Amino acid sequence: MTEIPEHLLKRSRDRRAGASGSGDAAPAASGESVPAVAKPAAPAKAEKSAPAPKVAKPDSPVVAAAKARRKIPFWAMATMSLLPVWAFLYVLAIKPQEKVVEGPLAMGTQVWGNCAGCHGAEGQGGAGRVLYQGEVLKTFPHIEDQLNFVYTGSQAYASAGIKVYGDPNREGGAHAPLSYNGNPMPQQGEKYGGGLSEAQILAVVCHVRYDLSGADPKDEKWAKEYENWCSPESPIFAALESGATTFEKIPEDFKALMPVPNVIGLDPRTTTAK
Repeated sequence: MTEIPEHLLKRSRDRRAGASGSGDAAPAASGESVPAVAKPAAPAKAEKSAPAPKVAKPDSPVVAAAKARRKIPFWAMATMSLLPVWAFLYVLAIKPQEKVVEGPLAMGTQVWGNCAGCHGAEGQGGAGRVLYQGEVLKTFPHIEDQLNFVYTGSQAYASAGIKVYGDPNREGGAHAPLSYNGNPMPQQGEKYGGGLSEAQILAVVCHVRYDLSGADPKDEKWAKEYENWCSPESPIFAALESGATTFEKIPEDFKALMPVPNVIGLDPRTTTAK
């Protein structure tokens, strides 16, 4: 028998192995070892994929519009907080300021309520004499005479036998005590049982002269009287109110004033005006 060469046998075995798909080669003849064919590597397990990123949900049109709106600057808030203060000051600025009356005229207006029942609210007269439209200024051209008459009352004049009070040369005739409907002028001074202080008597006399009867503080005829007796800065009124002087002491206490005050006194008297 003819012997088949070894290299041909090996080639035949390799072909058979390739055709059968076996990874193992047939054992070599004659005890020759055949090199093992490497097995294909097992496919690697696929790595776990990372989670997909979340897609942000788009804002609604309302939210988007709010985010897009321009923000109020921080300084605007401070300005707006001052608006109530500004409004308050504005109202005060446009509100008409009420005229504030001080001093004797302010007090006299209050005291006059006790006198209006007889003389009328505006001094137009009634049970008592007419005092408005310059009438009281004709009777008492000097304030000291009117203060004395109001303090003592007309009955004290009549009892003292005094025929007229005030200016004896009064335009239209002098006034005699109890001559107006026989009604007396009630006494107001404390010495005669009246209920008014001397400061209150001065105050109500100033009210009658300047508010009711029409004396003009700017008129040269009345300017000094107003300044000394009836103005808010009246030194005589301030001294009477504080108790630093009295109707009996005013001429001495205020002899430095120009003109020097005449005597008032606490008893009925005829005019002492110069």
